[in-house]
Amino acid sequence: MNWWGKVVGGAFGFMMGGPVGAILGAALGNYFDDGLGGIRSNDGLDLGQTERVQSVFFTTVFAVMGYIAKSDGRVTRDEIAMAERVMQQMQLNADQRKVAINLFNQGKQTGFPVQDVLTQFRREVQRRTNLVQMFLEIIITTALADGSLHANERKILEDLARQLGLSQTQFTELLSRITGQARFAEQESLADRLQAAYKLLGVTSSTDMDEVKKAYRKQMNQHHPDKLVAKGLPEEMIDIATKKAQDIKAAYELIKSQRAG
Repeated sequence: MNWWGKVVGGAFGFMMGGPVGAILGAALGNYFDDGLGGIRSNDGLDLGQTERVQSVFFTTVFAVMGYIAKSDGRVTRDEIAMAERVMQQMQLNADQRKVAINLFNQGKQTGFPVQDVLTQFRREVQRRTNLVQMFLEIIITTALADGSLHANERKILEDLARQLGLSQTQFTELLSRITGQARFAEQESLADRLQAAYKLLGVTSSTDMDEVKKAYRKQMNQHHPDKLVAKGLPEEMIDIATKKAQDIKAAYELIKSQRAG
């Protein structure tokens, strides 16, 4: 049984607790007649460490997506569409989709305890830096969904990244790579696509090819779907990681072919 099956089967215990546990409990709603306090582990099924991290990741992603979407004062159609695309990529069933929407809506509410949620998220994922990066990539992509990054959105993203242990330089580099990935998929001309490929890998046209290869290998290692799932990425998000890995590989192959020519 995966993390979702154990959660809705009443196997929390309620082991998670804290703000993330409260948010997920509220989003689960009428799965449990007695509410949060009535969740018991009476079927002998306990959440293992990986499943616990998966449930925390799922909860935090959709709740913070809602928080970011509302951060500029209004939730745009593009931001809602971005959340919908994530749900589609995850191929959520009807119940999972309902919970994801509930989490997104909670994140939009005034007074959403984002700092407390992120503190627990960081504690739960521990030193799984690749998971932290994947989380931030999804959240930043949401903020960019309407085609621009408002000053308030950027400040909030910087604060989120700092709370999760990233320096200002690391955040700026991550934002640049995500912007590069978005443009890489959109560009039609070879010159623009090549420029986006460099940005996606975090290098420039003047970077030595050996260094380009190192950057490529590092990015592929960080986005390897099986490794991410093993560390606690929900199985439903494997397609998101796979798409990122495919774009990284395509960007590298484009650069390599142009350098060879």
